[in-house]
Amino acid sequence: MHRESRKGVGIMQPKAGLSSASLARLFQTPSLIYFVMVAETLSMRETARRLNIASSAVARQIGHLEQTLDMPLFTREARRLRLTPAGEILLRHARQLAGPLEAAVSELGLLAGMKTGTVRIATVESVGLTILPGLVAAFGAHYPSLHVDIRMASASEVIDAVVGAEVDIGFTFIAKPNREIEIATRRDLPIGVVMRADHPLAGEVRPSFATCFAHPFAVPRRGLSIREMIEPFLHQDASARRSYVEVNSIRMLFELAKTGRYLSFMTPLGIEQELASGDVVFRPIADKGLALNRFGMVIRAGGNLRFAPAAFFNLASHHFNQSEELR
Repeated sequence: MHRESRKGVGIMQPKAGLSSASLARLFQTPSLIYFVMVAETLSMRETARRLNIASSAVARQIGHLEQTLDMPLFTREARRLRLTPAGEILLRHARQLAGPLEAAVSELGLLAGMKTGTVRIATVESVGLTILPGLVAAFGAHYPSLHVDIRMASASEVIDAVVGAEVDIGFTFIAKPNREIEIATRRDLPIGVVMRADHPLAGEVRPSFATCFAHPFAVPRRGLSIREMIEPFLHQDASARRSYVEVNSIRMLFELAKTGRYLSFMTPLGIEQELASGDVVFRPIADKGLALNRFGMVIRAGGNLRFAPAAFFNLASHHFNQSEELR
C-alpha cells in the first residue's frame, strides 16, 4: 500500500483518467477479488488464510490495485486496516461487479455437480430466533454443500445491509416505503400485548393502552420498529408517571410476559406455536390510530440473485405463502 495510506493522509488526487490498458489490467487480475475480501476482513493475513495463499501475494495485489488507481484504498490503524473514502467507493461498486461472476461460478458448479455458493442473510431477532432456524435446516437438507451466513440486526440495519449489497436477503419490518428494496413477501401484523393466560387482562378481547398501562408492562427499546409505533401512546398522558421495563430483545419481551407479571407489547410473529399451546395469549390493541407493523422478506431492487440466494429465497417464499394460506 502507499505510504500515504499508512499515515492516514487523505486520498491523493486521481489521474485524469485510466487508460484502456490500465482498465483491462485492473479487471483481468485477482486484485478486485482480493480487495473485496480484505475490505470485509480488514486483515491481509486473514484473507491469505481463507484463500490459502501467502500474505505477500495479497499485499502485492492490493498494491497493484492502488498503483493502478493512483490512490490508497486502506489506512492502517494500530494492527487493523481501515477503508479510505476511495476504498469505500470501490467496495460498493466491486460488490455489484462481483455478483454476476459469482452467479456464473455457482451455475458452473451446479453443472459440475458441485453445488457451491453462499447465502448472506440479515434478519431481525423475532424471525432469526423462531422462523429462520427451521428454514435454514430445510435448506441445508436440500443443499448440504451451500454455505449460509446469517447476521442479526435491527430493522433499519437489515434494510441498509440489503441496499448496500452486504447481504442477499433480509427479513425485517418496513416502517416506510423504500425504492431501493423489493418486498418479496409481506405481512401486516397487528401490535398488541402478550400475557400469560391467567393474567387479569387475558379476558379482554381488545384492551386499550390505558387499560394495559394500569398493569406492569414491558416495551421494546428505542430503535426497534414496534417502539416507534407505540411511542406516541406511551407518552400521550404527560401527567402519568409510569414505571416499565425496556429491552432491546423481542425474545426477552416474550419471556417477561411468560413470568405472569408483565404485559409485553409485540406482534404475534414468531410465537405462533406458543400461542397455540394456550399458555400465553395475544390481544390486539384497540386504540385508533395505531398502524399495523409491516413485515417482509426483502431483496435489493433491480438485483439478480445468484443460485444459492435464489434457492433460499424460493424456499422462504413458499414457507411464508403457505403459512399465510393456513391463517
